[in-house]
Amino acid sequence: MEKFTTLHSTAVPLEIENIDTDQIIPARFLKATDKEGFGDNVFKDWRFDKNGEINPDFALNNPQYSGSILVAGDNFGCGSSREHAAWALAGYGFKVIVSSFFADIFKGNALNNGLLPIQVSKSFLKDLFAAVKQNPNIKFTVDLEAQTLSILGAGLQTEFDIDPYKKTCLINGYDDIDYLLSKKELIEAFEASR
Repeated sequence: MEKFTTLHSTAVPLEIENIDTDQIIPARFLKATDKEGFGDNVFKDWRFDKNGEINPDFALNNPQYSGSILVAGDNFGCGSSREHAAWALAGYGFKVIVSSFFADIFKGNALNNGLLPIQVSKSFLKDLFAAVKQNPNIKFTVDLEAQTLSILGAGLQTEFDIDPYKKTCLINGYDDIDYLLSKKELIEAFEASR
């Protein structure tokens, strides 16, 4: 995984609640067994109409919005437990998802795939949507070490929680196996002492 410490980026606002994993990556795209190509199909049924034409009203198709941060409505990632949803979002280029609530399984899948889910209060989320809509070029700063999300030009900042183990993994670019390998000497020393 790629190391994550600090991110400076603009954001894409997706002010829709209860976005489930089937909307993030429709079931018909789940046949592949590796992560390649999933980003092409993220929000496929919202990004394109039934004829395959681009839906200009969908936020990801709006040229004024870009960046590696997705600001989404409450209850993001609900529905089935497919890890492919995290693959698709990361494959599209998102590194951070901000919402006022995440489904637990989605949150775990995101963290396991280098995608940082940041849970904020409903009022702070509302302020973020307003700031991005007022100025689509406004910059967010995510500081994982300090566990803060801020938009300094808008005077908005909040702290966020993250499991300490997952924080360590993200900062070092570890998956679970990499983390264990980083402790190899300690493990070998413990075994030798037995």
